[in-house]
Amino acid sequence: MTDSLRIHPLDRRLDAVVSDVPGSKSIANRALICAALAAGTSTLTRLAPGDDTVAMLECLERLGVGIGHDQQTSQVTVAGLDGVIGAGPVTLYSKLAGTTSRFVTALAALGGGPYLIDGDPPLRARPMSPLHDALRSLGATVTPSGHWGFLPVTVSGPATNENANGGGSAQANQAVGAGTRGGSVSMPGDISSQYITALMLIAPYLSDGLTIELTTDLVSRPYVALTAEVMASFGVSSVDIAERRIVVRPGRYVACDYAIEVDASSASYALAAAAIVGGRVLVNGLGDRSLQGDAQFAGVLAAMGATISTTESTTTIDVSGPLQGIDIDMADISDTAPSLAVVAAFANGPTTIRGIEFIRRKETDRITALVNELRKCGADIDEHVDGLTIRPTGLHGASIETYHDHRIAMAMALIGLRVDGLTIDDPDVVTKSWPDYWSFLTRLAQK
Repeated sequence: MTDSLRIHPLDRRLDAVVSDVPGSKSIANRALICAALAAGTSTLTRLAPGDDTVAMLECLERLGVGIGHDQQTSQVTVAGLDGVIGAGPVTLYSKLAGTTSRFVTALAALGGGPYLIDGDPPLRARPMSPLHDALRSLGATVTPSGHWGFLPVTVSGPATNENANGGGSAQANQAVGAGTRGGSVSMPGDISSQYITALMLIAPYLSDGLTIELTTDLVSRPYVALTAEVMASFGVSSVDIAERRIVVRPGRYVACDYAIEVDASSASYALAAAAIVGGRVLVNGLGDRSLQGDAQFAGVLAAMGATISTTESTTTIDVSGPLQGIDIDMADISDTAPSLAVVAAFANGPTTIRGIEFIRRKETDRITALVNELRKCGADIDEHVDGLTIRPTGLHGASIETYHDHRIAMAMALIGLRVDGLTIDDPDVVTKSWPDYWSFLTRLAQK
């Protein structure tokens, strides 16, 4: 693909059925860890096709997991390790995938090691110290190649909790225990739920399980609940989630056949397209029983005036006129904040998005990125510490920087469905989660 991509505006309302939204990478990566630790062979269907999932599959294979991947059918078989991680030295390369890097870092703490976890330069810049601190307190040897709390990092296990007294980074390269007892760790809950999920996924394989004490309020709570739901599907249902404490009891995952839901975060772009252009869009595969918190995005658009209807397997949006601005806390559905921001630019009245300070530590500072790029298009925006306020104005085309962030690219592109002259720089960034996204937009315009 070229270095930039022109988005062409539509001259009519939408009337489309969307059946090509990929599977959820959030669910896929959780299920892949569970299947890798289980005894026996699991089959996962509707596997997300993006770079993040590919990175996870490659890392698991390097740890000795048997992987059979049929890309044509989006199906993968996983021959689990029964909790026995392949010995090192092994390099686990996560590319740009934050989720993959965090999950496999925790997984590595169950094995003997050494395991070197690394990624592309933008991933190396993302902070991971809460997870590294927690694994060290569990007895894993955690040795950074550079600064503490960043990749590359070398991990050796097995994890324990015999001396889980916190401690600082000065002893980060020292093991503090032996065995695999488990116990308790403390960590903040307001930075990234991925750290918590990473620990939850390995916790059943600690002989005493694990209690995670949260020192701050939990953000993205639906993602933690999603982790527990996926774990239960693989036979570990003994997970308790409270306000400041998560308890996972010992257990073992059981191989199974597992169908992955359509990705609710990706589906938000199809719904947002209808909100911006007007018309009706039905999304197949995302229904009213979704496990994903981001499925609530449809309800956000309903609060703005869209007509939303759902079945067990579909979500439909119908928009007949401009939507109304709202004031909303999006802490629990932060991945859809870029989608709402571009919808808000076309609404009647201001929209304030709050509660998302932590998305400044995603692939990029998403709040500042949205403010910068929407301003390029003529939007009137105030940036806040934990969000932004958008006051609709007349928009115009611009060249949009994507900051190595798939969600900035996919959300900002929707403006081009209404405004001429919009181009997306580095359009290949969407391969992280939806490699076929640009074809999807083309097909949407043709339906």
